[in-house]
Amino acid sequence: MGVFGMCLKLASVDLDRMGLGGTVLTTGYSYSPPAPPAITPSPGATPMNKVISAAKVQIAEDGPYLVSGRPPLFTETIGVNSEGESVKWKRGGKYPTQATFALCRCGHSAQKPFCDGAHAKVGFDGTESASREPYRVQAKLMEGPTMSLTDAQGLCAFARFCDPKGQVWNLVNQTDDPAARKDFVQEAGDCPAGRLVAWDNATGNAVEPKFEPSIALIEDPARKCSGPVWLRGGIQVVGADGFAYEVRNRMTLCRCGASQNKPFCDGRHAAIGFQSRTVD
Repeated sequence: MGVFGMCLKLASVDLDRMGLGGTVLTTGYSYSPPAPPAITPSPGATPMNKVISAAKVQIAEDGPYLVSGRPPLFTETIGVNSEGESVKWKRGGKYPTQATFALCRCGHSAQKPFCDGAHAKVGFDGTESASREPYRVQAKLMEGPTMSLTDAQGLCAFARFCDPKGQVWNLVNQTDDPAARKDFVQEAGDCPAGRLVAWDNATGNAVEPKFEPSIALIEDPARKCSGPVWLRGGIQVVGADGFAYEVRNRMTLCRCGASQNKPFCDGRHAAIGFQSRTVD
């Protein structure tokens, strides 16, 4: 049974955490960058990354992510401690740089991470259902003594960096302690989806990790699955209808095909045991 008709076995995933109770590629898929779409800016959006890079992801209707602007593409693996908690990112292999390429979005390509046209064969429904409100509208605020946390639960990609040291939601209340504050900033910044953002109370500014514009493919060996497409450094995402999503420093896009919050990841890759290929 395919991804779209299967009954997801979600019991093994912490659903409370997620709020769910012309270039010719070596893959044989041809892609020429489309003409610039009529972009509709997000109303009142304030990008969380001030510099919008030349890299862009254009979503094809019921098809792949069409990437342009020559962003580097590599793998990032979730590293865990002896207790199985997510504690570090481990850089993996890098793919050859291409000016444009198409990343599989349906989860069925035989040439993952690249598209091979399988979306047409399986009748992939890539309808974008995610909120188009700015992050700050979606997020809840938790204020601590020296720092605050915003949490847009619907963006959770189930990377679990929020769990160590008593969980980030408790650490924010201890940010008057230098050690706890350091752990708090690290855990919030390691969230690949940008669900969690740390803020400095004194300046009102977000405390964000610095990323060059790049794309990473997440691997999660602790959960025996492959994770989402991780966009870093302010890469613009444009919907199939031309809508320009708010530019953020950290975003995760679904590549298993099962997310119910497309184009963003909602953690269902872990529930279905999604598997991709990685470059050494």
